[in-house]
Amino acid sequence: MRALARSLRDAIQLRASAAAAVGEGHHRGHNPPDPDPDPRWAKAAADGDALQHFQLQPQHEEIGYTRFYYPQGKPILPQHLDLVLKKVAAAFDNFPNQQVPRHQFGVITKACDCPLYWKIPLFIAAGGDKAGYVDAASFLDYWRNLCASCHNPASRFLNILTRGLRQHVLPEDFIPLVQDVVETHPGLTFLKEATEFHSRYVHTVIARIYYCVNRSWSGRISLAELRRGNLLAIIKLLEEEDDINAITQYFSYEHFYVIYCKFWELDRDHDLFIDRHDLARHSDHALSSRLIDRIFSGAVTRGGRHKLREDRMSYTEFVWFLLSEEDKSHPTAVEYWFRCMDLDGDGFLSMYELEYFYEEQLQRMDAIGIETLPFEDCLCQMLDMIRPEVTGKISLSDLKRCKMTSIFFDTFFNLEKYLDHEQRDPFASQRDHDNEGRELSDWDRYAAEEYELLVAEEGGQDPQEDL
Repeated sequence: MRALARSLRDAIQLRASAAAAVGEGHHRGHNPPDPDPDPRWAKAAADGDALQHFQLQPQHEEIGYTRFYYPQGKPILPQHLDLVLKKVAAAFDNFPNQQVPRHQFGVITKACDCPLYWKIPLFIAAGGDKAGYVDAASFLDYWRNLCASCHNPASRFLNILTRGLRQHVLPEDFIPLVQDVVETHPGLTFLKEATEFHSRYVHTVIARIYYCVNRSWSGRISLAELRRGNLLAIIKLLEEEDDINAITQYFSYEHFYVIYCKFWELDRDHDLFIDRHDLARHSDHALSSRLIDRIFSGAVTRGGRHKLREDRMSYTEFVWFLLSEEDKSHPTAVEYWFRCMDLDGDGFLSMYELEYFYEEQLQRMDAIGIETLPFEDCLCQMLDMIRPEVTGKISLSDLKRCKMTSIFFDTFFNLEKYLDHEQRDPFASQRDHDNEGRELSDWDRYAAEEYELLVAEEGGQDPQEDL
């Protein structure tokens, strides 16, 4: 470094001398002679040129990059927003004093290019609950501000449901929307008068929404989860499909009826809570007691709570249980049962944990005189089926990658289904399809079969009569 500094000083002095000579030469009217070809000068001059070049180079202007990430969606073009506002203003002109009441707010909702069943949450978010109506001036101002910060349907939906108070949706935020579906959807007119039955349907729908959309198990649906899920598409479908049972995801009345009847059978005192003894009666005691103990230990409790309230399961928690029990291939179901079997919470199912659950299965099979398969042989079968990435333990990703998770889980804690798998024709495993050729999930098939059985039953008390 000292040598370089010395060279630079020499270069500066030599340049000064050369400049003086050049000036003198020009003054005399002839060109200056070439400098002595000293190697030190050549090196110093090169270093000096490089330094001068580095110092005198003008700074380049910042390069403009095209923005590609918009958490709230790409901003709406001003001309497009103006067209929407004009359409909304024209819709308000059709009402006296430009004031729209709650039951007619669907007109304004559609003018905003929103799905019809956003209408009640939008009415509330715009301040309609205070006066019983929304006027044109206040709504146009509200919608302009909303579109200025929320540029896509998912971000607007979240803002409307939460009234701009949070960055996540809580279960109670969905109540006005689902209640409106109960009261106004043509496929639920028979339910409209049974007001005491509304709450059960509403909470079933909300529980199903969180089961599928809230992949984080936080009890709070984020904007990212809304964008990734299909909830917004299903809500839009509600206005296009008059048969509510054709919308099997979330809103089907038949699915609700099956879930509620199953709970009603277990809830002997009808206080909307069941304990571990009630749950043990599910499906003729098909589940092992060790598995039931794990459910009530809080292993699958959502939202950060560590223990079920007073060792009881609520109706909403039962919805998650039944969905997981009847469709073990669903991603949430795989997580549900993995949490139950992961006794030490290390993120893996060890051979010890598998043996712990299989041990009770062996005892139950011995008790009813069924030939048993030793654990070592069972373990070999399961490992061949799952093919875990890490030898000797099974991860959640291993199970999600496998197409036969239902067989795996049933082997360790559901005796009835385990025996059914053992006796089933392996070539009869193709899934059923609906009338439009779409493949039915295990849950869809179960709900359809159970609903037919419930409807066909004669005698006995209808659970609706007790509500």
